Amino acid sequence: MKRKIKFPVYVYFIVLTAIIVILFPRTGKFRYTFIQGKPWQYGLLTAPFDFPIYKSPEHLKVEKDSVLSHFIPYFQLDDEVYLKQQGRFDAGFAKHQDHWKPEYKAYIDAMLLAVYTAGIVSAEDYDFLQNNRYATLNVLQRSKNTTIPYATADVFTIKSAYSYLLDNCPAQLNVSLLRSVDLNDYLHENIKYDAVLSETVKKDDLQTISPSSGMVQAGEKIVDRGEIVNEQTYNILRSLKRIYERQEGTVQRQTGLTAGVSILTAGLMACFLLYLVFFRKKIYASEKDVLFLLFNVSLFIFLTEVCIRTGFFNVYIIPYAIIPIVIRTFFESRTAQTTHLITVLICSLMVPFAFEFILIQFLVCTVALYVLKDLTKRSELITCAVYILAAYTLSYIGIQFLQEGNLTKINWNMFIYFGINFLFVMFTYAFIYIVEKLFGYVSNVTLVELSDINLPALSQLSERCPGTFQHSLQVSMLGTAAAVKVKANPQLVRTGALYHDLGKITNPAYFTENALEGNNPHANLTFEQSARIITNHVPEGVKQAESYGLPPALIKFIRTHHGKGKAKYFYNSYKNEHPDEPVDEQAFSYSGMNPDTRETAILMMADAVEAASRSLSDFSEASIRGLVNKIIDGQIADGLLNDAPLTFKNITTIKDVFVDKLLSVYHSRVSYPELK
Repeated sequence: MKRKIKFPVYVYFIVLTAIIVILFPRTGKFRYTFIQGKPWQYGLLTAPFDFPIYKSPEHLKVEKDSVLSHFIPYFQLDDEVYLKQQGRFDAGFAKHQDHWKPEYKAYIDAMLLAVYTAGIVSAEDYDFLQNNRYATLNVLQRSKNTTIPYATADVFTIKSAYSYLLDNCPAQLNVSLLRSVDLNDYLHENIKYDAVLSETVKKDDLQTISPSSGMVQAGEKIVDRGEIVNEQTYNILRSLKRIYERQEGTVQRQTGLTAGVSILTAGLMACFLLYLVFFRKKIYASEKDVLFLLFNVSLFIFLTEVCIRTGFFNVYIIPYAIIPIVIRTFFESRTAQTTHLITVLICSLMVPFAFEFILIQFLVCTVALYVLKDLTKRSELITCAVYILAAYTLSYIGIQFLQEGNLTKINWNMFIYFGINFLFVMFTYAFIYIVEKLFGYVSNVTLVELSDINLPALSQLSERCPGTFQHSLQVSMLGTAAAVKVKANPQLVRTGALYHDLGKITNPAYFTENALEGNNPHANLTFEQSARIITNHVPEGVKQAESYGLPPALIKFIRTHHGKGKAKYFYNSYKNEHPDEPVDEQAFSYSGMNPDTRETAILMMADAVEAASRSLSDFSEASIRGLVNKIIDGQIADGLLNDAPLTFKNITTIKDVFVDKLLSVYHSRVSYPELK
């Protein structure tokens, strides 16, 4: 049974529109797209107001590097360090002056004064100066409130100061004796890096750089159609775009942007809704089908929004061609193309170069629909993907010729993006499988796979019910031929026919086609009991199909192949034996549902006709046609085909197909002569 819609269909469109507006990138879009070195594609553009010409990031970087190359870091001088260490040395020398000569103290005093005057920095600060190639450092003497430049080459670290003391020892002094003094104890950093002051000065220097290099007056010409966007024009346009997009943070700008997105998105979604209302009423009446189409739309809009927000990948990597391929697999080309067009138009509101984007995607969609009519083999998808890649490549080259007249400024990275897109299209099989699980659809790919007679269900049917299996093959042949003539889905009929009698596995001997000669298991049963066994193969078949995990579309064939009809053999036999007694109609009726699609209706007719044809003794055209007319007209009279979307012309065509096929099956053969 079809699931009733819980909400009006338009509610889903309203909700999706609201989600798109909420997630829409909030960066205001400049009205124009431009590339340096390419012609201006629009009309005359003049400055709407006075605005500065901002320097390019490269130009600003050069100026910043120049300022930073002249920057001198700041250090703090601590005068107390020298005085403290000199006092410690004097105190230590006084304790050992009996063992030291005065000239040692004089030398050490002079050297301590020299290294502390030159400055001692930490090893980390010294590496900082060397790594940044600072030849000079500004040393701030707070006691004198002055800044003195020091040469980086002259300052010491503790290690280099110690070496300096020993290396410059006079010849009359003993170096070993100097080492015993532990001069390291009197060497400490007296100059330290002042990060706060240095960064403050650095920022002040950088702020002196002007971000602009001129002004454009209101009304001044910027560029006209056909003119090449040179470096100067490009900087002016980029500056105007920067000012324009800077306004996005204002309430007025945000309100206007939201209003524009809402109006355009709502308009496109309304067009999509009206298409379904007026041209695809069957889809509109099915909640599942509507949600499936909106799922495709929302998925690719979401991917586009992620692309624009993050800039992590190029928009041409997104395989929009999957939309028409997947929708064409379950519906028809017009719906696939409409869905793709609505998706691309909404995405074009976000992407740069919207015209080129729409044109390329439209061509790719058209190629995909014309090349891939039925997706039943891997080779068909590969062929389609190759054509899609060719469509992307040729359309992009065509646009380059149109804009440039040559390919000198072609972006070769685009072909890499098209190649990645090609690989994603190859994963359409996996996407279709996911869609089937989510929405309960069945594709031709799945139908072909389920037609394999080596699958467990069909293998068991052929072993336990050989007569039923042969009957199913014949019904499949009749139904497929009829489906082709009335433009139904032949693959769906073919596969459904193979499984329609799956319920006979439970009691195979009670069905004539499986019974052995001379053995009639119904002989000891009442007509009601026999009818119950026969009609029970429908719910039993549903149970078997569900246990094998068959899709709902195939289970529907099991439920509908007898509809709400009766087990006529036992019903008529009971009526003949009890002409004056009331009959319990329910005891002889099937518990299924009448067919409501072309495919299920064709199977019902093919099943009844094939079964009845086995009782014929005369296989002439008149006899077969009379049987076909009798069976199908009886189903119409019983109301079993009232819900099927078939015209009288369709039914006449189906009858003719059945007659032709049965004649080819039962035609007489030439008798072979005996060898004398």
